[in-house]
Amino acid sequence: MRILMVSEDLPGDQVGGLGKHVVTLANRLLAEGHDVEILGRNDRGIERCAEQIGFRGHFRPGFDYARPGWKELQMGVFNPLKRPFFARKIAAAINQHAPGFDVVHYHGHVPMVGLHVEEGINYVQTRHDQGSECLTHLRFRDETVCDNLVPGDCSACITGKNKRAGAMRKSVTAIAVTGYRSQTARAFARHKTVFVSDFLRRQFLRAVPDADLSRCRVIHNFVDYPRLLRAAQAAPPPEPGDIVLVGRVDAGKGFGEFLAAAEGRLPPHARLTIAGDGPQRAALEARYAGPQVRFLGWQDYSQALALTARAHLAVVPSVCEEACSTTVLEALALGRQCVAMARGGTPELAAYQQYEGQLQLASTMDELVERVGAQLAEPPRQRVPPASFGADAGRLLPQLLELYAEQTNLFDRYVHLEQRRHAG
Repeated sequence: MRILMVSEDLPGDQVGGLGKHVVTLANRLLAEGHDVEILGRNDRGIERCAEQIGFRGHFRPGFDYARPGWKELQMGVFNPLKRPFFARKIAAAINQHAPGFDVVHYHGHVPMVGLHVEEGINYVQTRHDQGSECLTHLRFRDETVCDNLVPGDCSACITGKNKRAGAMRKSVTAIAVTGYRSQTARAFARHKTVFVSDFLRRQFLRAVPDADLSRCRVIHNFVDYPRLLRAAQAAPPPEPGDIVLVGRVDAGKGFGEFLAAAEGRLPPHARLTIAGDGPQRAALEARYAGPQVRFLGWQDYSQALALTARAHLAVVPSVCEEACSTTVLEALALGRQCVAMARGGTPELAAYQQYEGQLQLASTMDELVERVGAQLAEPPRQRVPPASFGADAGRLLPQLLELYAEQTNLFDRYVHLEQRRHAG
């Protein structure tokens, strides 16, 4: 099968979770004998892109993602024209490059791209975050999870803390949010869509209760287990008391909240290693770095895996609602005990435990610190890594390939739904 992966997150010097997912999937499909290419941005350089991101196939630079003066922050509104503009730009690149491919699989942040993909293209998209209904993609505001569904109230995420939204800003933002959700629902009805957790599917239905999700499926994120297995086998025995936190040091990821809650409460032999960079790193390092806490900054993927593989415990303290945490899956695949917040799609990942109690979930940060302390009171778990893992890409590929091969008259279905929408 000839498969074209598409993402505006690729290429990049520091590839995030979504980009890593695309590369992992593409490389595994190549290993299974499929012909796979990646279509991405052309405004981050076009030389050796595949090598840069660790992709073993051919990379096509196809579109820029420049922001031509939208001035949303300056104006304090979400612009109703901005996201449809990017949707058309990405779709235009897909339409240009899709001929000759059996399926196009989009992984990105603009869920309405499918509205502009030409008839006859076998198009699938995967939704990796809450960007199906939330324009910030995160549903996290004022240091807490946002559950507000009123479109005009979304203006609070763009006006800034020191500004009042006002009736005009709220009205413009309401138009942007309402149109965004409506276009996304139409794209979901027209094309096949994958949610990486049932949590994401439920969240979209909460915002758009009458959405037609009959073409949507839930397939969790997956990992390259053969690579993780090699990392686990090469790692030295886990060090008692070693705690590793891997991720972007940013709002919502809970690094600061965890360090504050854990201060003075962990046993003397506990040593925290934080691997990652981000806007909060400097302040947290200045406040907490010391004999028990070290900040390594950004680490490449192999280094991050090695750190987790030899740790006593992996901690994922996200206070935002993670859709499907790859960091949790990697810890479970490496055989390490993992403590995480019971938010978003994380509770669903307990299905991939290699032994009972491997994933410990907490409802509050204080409870999470208590669970960390309880785990550190016991020696690290050591066991022979199994030959297979439930969230390995190879185990989940058949579900995806079945979806790729699903054939229906998409255009007729779309026309029918549009006629029904206008009639109602």
